Amino acid sequence: MKIVILDGYTLNPGDLDWAPLRELGSCLIHEQTDPDQIIERAAGADVVLTNKTPLTAETISALPELRYIGVLATGVNIVDLEAAQAHNIIVTNTPGYGANSVAQMTFALLLELVHQVGHHALLARSGTWSRSPYFSLYDRPLTELAGKTLGIVGYGKIGRQVARIAQAFDMRTLVNTAHPEHYRGEEGIELIDIDNLFSESDIISLNCPLSEETEHLVNTARLARVKQGALLINTGRGQLVNETEIVEALEEGYLGGYATDVLSQEPPKEDNPLFSAPNCIVTPHIAWATKEARQRLLNIVVSNIDAYQSGTEKNRVV
Repeated sequence: MKIVILDGYTLNPGDLDWAPLRELGSCLIHEQTDPDQIIERAAGADVVLTNKTPLTAETISALPELRYIGVLATGVNIVDLEAAQAHNIIVTNTPGYGANSVAQMTFALLLELVHQVGHHALLARSGTWSRSPYFSLYDRPLTELAGKTLGIVGYGKIGRQVARIAQAFDMRTLVNTAHPEHYRGEEGIELIDIDNLFSESDIISLNCPLSEETEHLVNTARLARVKQGALLINTGRGQLVNETEIVEALEEGYLGGYATDVLSQEPPKEDNPLFSAPNCIVTPHIAWATKEARQRLLNIVVSNIDAYQSGTEKNRVV
């Protein structure tokens, strides 16, 4: 079996071992692949693995020997699923590998917003604290999380882990989910509709998948509902928010802060207005990328392909 990885660098920049994958067949690993290189590199492959390299209907049609596409992520919007199904190609994903890491990043972003650790550390390093007449120097508001209301949009594995951490901070936890019937009576959370979640929350965390229903879920109309100074955290997908309208809300001051690990275009243009917006933190899509999470991802990929070779299925999408 011939396996081709189109963009292996982000998963494994050199600190993981590809050996378990190589044991499954002939394995050709590319660090990165441009769209015009896909067909040439994937030619003759039984299995193609991709993270963010798109597999369009045109590309899939040009790969007659392809039988299996493994997405090195949970979301599968990078693959034309209808085309894969039409060509009897199995598509799998890798769910659940990053729940702990992404939830941890959600709170890393939140804690940076409420404590401004980077800014205040710079005051110490730059000598501003040394020149101050006061033993304690802070020039931005600091906020305690205990007693605050956190609204979680999306309640999969990541959302549930975010809720557990929130409860450890003694926060009231509101949850909006597409499947509330699965969680009725769960201790520590309150199920709520999306509009009331935005109205009642001090902090809102986006942990839902991107779909037609959730694209631009956060826009001017919804932001008009938030409490003055509410904070918004996005570790889901950049397209969950209208970034232009987020900037407007930050500049006008009714959104108190926005911290995001994801943007609608990645890598972004250098003049992305979020970079200069007030009280806005942007990190370069790293929530998923702890070594532990990436190792779990690789383990799932190997397990998925091993199951395919054995005639069974794991994590099949189509």
